[in-house]
Amino acid sequence: MNSYLVLKSIHMLAAYLTVVLFSLRLLLDAVGKPDWRRTPLRWIPHANDTVLLVAAIGLLFVTPWMPFVHGWLTAKIVLLVGYIVAGVFALKETLGLKVRVIAAVLALVQITAIFHLAIARPF
Repeated sequence: MNSYLVLKSIHMLAAYLTVVLFSLRLLLDAVGKPDWRRTPLRWIPHANDTVLLVAAIGLLFVTPWMPFVHGWLTAKIVLLVGYIVAGVFALKETLGLKVRVIAAVLALVQITAIFHLAIARPF
């Protein structure tokens, strides 16, 4: 198997895990179980996101795609930054419920858009 397929598989698996782990943490907060913050669930998503980022950078080295040249990739990067910011607000215990719910919805919309761009590469 060539390096592109290996990196793409790792990247896709890590992306799916990112959504699952984020959703799980949101769900645990929603049902009143904030104790997840004292478990490995606090740091596992960060380790997974590091794998996701390393695989993404690896893909840039083995493909002709370049950020700020390919529009869909640039859009993914911008949406990723938005997802990170919204995700931080969504999981912040000190914020009110309304702000956290809005941030969670924004984060999930942005991650959905990232997946769409990754699959469709529309521009």
